[in-house]
Amino acid sequence: KASTRRVYSIPLSAYTSEAAQTDSTPCIAARGFNLCENDEENVVAANFLPIGTKLHIPELYGNRVFTVVDRMNARYERHVDVWMKNKADAKTFGRKRAMIEVL
Repeated sequence: KASTRRVYSIPLSAYTSEAAQTDSTPCIAARGFNLCENDEENVVAANFLPIGTKLHIPELYGNRVFTVVDRMNARYERHVDVWMKNKADAKTFGRKRAMIEVL
């Protein structure tokens, strides 16, 4: 059977649970997912994929599975924001363009 996976080349950035980058409840993602309690760098924010969508970012993370748990500012239509624990790591990540594979 042919693969039905969708692949996109899109901009990526990173964010942390900090009010300046999110809102007044920086640990709480869309639909109540608690980023700080989860405490694993395996989640992303994206507006163009449904909450709960699983994806890979093979160029950067190999086979690590990420889950869409959050949304971004509406101006970011086709973009993925990777959640990170550490602000310095997020700054180092910066902005990239990479392929994502929707599982």
